[in-house]
Amino acid sequence: MTSQPAGGPHYSPFTIGGGLIFVSGQLPLLPGRDTSLAGAPFREQVEQTLRNLEAVLQSAGADRSRVIKTTVYLSDISDWDDLDIIYGAFFGTTRPSRSVVPTGPLHFGFRIEIEAVALAGEAA
Repeated sequence: MTSQPAGGPHYSPFTIGGGLIFVSGQLPLLPGRDTSLAGAPFREQVEQTLRNLEAVLQSAGADRSRVIKTTVYLSDISDWDDLDIIYGAFFGTTRPSRSVVPTGPLHFGFRIEIEAVALAGEAA
């Protein structure tokens, strides 16, 4: 098992085991500064969260085409339609299995969090 060390809380951005990459929940934070986008429009939060997911995948040696499963947590299920449009544009022809879970309030007031499982190996 391989994991990427984290500087803050007790978790790794990703762990590799059994040929899979398990990506911890990604939030709409600007990287390097941990600047919160909690007050940003939903679209901006989704786009940043997906960029953060891609950055973690790249650090694990993969890309979005290797994602086989995502779990999306939404603070408001009425955001589903907007999520689906942005998510579909991000993944394109890659169509991972997906669960969307309505949660009520998320940490720091975010409207979205996304975790993923991807195949380990070479990025496409």
